[in-house]
Amino acid sequence: MLSKNKIKYIHSLEQKKNRKEEQAFIAEGPKLVGDLLGHFTCRLIVGTDEWLNQHPYIQASEIIVVKRDELSRISLQKTPQEVLAIFEQPPHKVEADAARHSLCLALDDVQDPGNVGTIARVADWFGIEHIFCSRGTADIYNPKTVQATMGAIARVKFHYCDLAAFITEQAKANVPLFGTFLNGNNIYEEALDSKGIIIMGNEGNGISPDIAEVINHRLFIPNYPPERATSESLNVAIATAIVCAEFRRRK
Repeated sequence: MLSKNKIKYIHSLEQKKNRKEEQAFIAEGPKLVGDLLGHFTCRLIVGTDEWLNQHPYIQASEIIVVKRDELSRISLQKTPQEVLAIFEQPPHKVEADAARHSLCLALDDVQDPGNVGTIARVADWFGIEHIFCSRGTADIYNPKTVQATMGAIARVKFHYCDLAAFITEQAKANVPLFGTFLNGNNIYEEALDSKGIIIMGNEGNGISPDIAEVINHRLFIPNYPPERATSESLNVAIATAIVCAEFRRRK
């Protein structure tokens, strides 16, 4: 039974403060929910009879069968799909030494949920398992962000922290720190590493000054041809994809 209280609870998870208090998040759609089942503890499944019959062995604390038109009462999407699920947020401890033996990403106040979700997919594609985020970065468990990850959050860990302090400590430990700047060095001509942290900045302001001053590898993605008038900058998610592709091409 899809009670009013249940609908109210589901809708409350649109708000960050409620997600944090409940340590839960929403996922919608057969593909996304299917990808996350088995990776996260599932508290609730609300699905059509057809979808549930196709997945007879799913494990959830509560399962509610609804008709398609009933999904529109709880869905956060314009076009409701066959299933909505509520999962528990996993307790990720900040793994400060991850960058000493693997390639990681850091997001400095990347505020658009779609960008953060797409960056999660990019990281997943290129085998990057850790993303360190400033507290001003969009919440990975925002419903829009979750949808944009297309399941990548099952394999990529997000760590929210005082990013400036964290990056400064990494610099003291001689961890390679890479950042993209308009006055950086051509990424295709620079020596790159198979470990360290690639730092991506805010959509409008780029990397903050206190982080920029400790970055020891300043990179630039050149436009082509260089003399041609072009856009002022690249979208941060697109830039992340280009940078990660070049790192993995080398290593």
